[in-house]
Amino acid sequence: MSIGRHYQNAYVTRDVDKAVAGFRRHADVRTIFEIETPVQVWTPQGEGRGVQKLAFVWVEDLNYELIEPKDGDVLAIYRDALPVGDGLAFHHVCHVVDDWDAAMAKIEAQPFPIVLKGGTPGLLQFAYTDTRPWLGHYTEYVWMVPDRWTGMGGR
Repeated sequence: MSIGRHYQNAYVTRDVDKAVAGFRRHADVRTIFEIETPVQVWTPQGEGRGVQKLAFVWVEDLNYELIEPKDGDVLAIYRDALPVGDGLAFHHVCHVVDDWDAAMAKIEAQPFPIVLKGGTPGLLQFAYTDTRPWLGHYTEYVWMVPDRWTGMGGR
């Protein structure tokens, strides 16, 4: 199942700074937003907090999210997918949705399990489904307020 608007391809890496440098060198980058932040998430194994270093690289209207898991067992979904070296490994696509409650009703009714979710109610919400048996990768769905969307480079 695919809902919302695909806007992002996401990669995991052991070195976000190196990955950003590669985009600066090889792509027509419109804007980059970088942050290292703690995140509170739910997984089927339980809830917890992790730290990740992120870069949101915009090329035209496609966002490339670069994820470097720093700390926290709850971030195993990223850490388990890291490449051997310090390059990039494709991880998931992300679809932005307009109505979080309606999207969650559809997500919960589909056959792919939710493997990670989190966010701040009223600001930003996200959920990952394990679409690997169908697509070969995870699928993330996200909802955010318009100010957050433009703040991270969306237009």
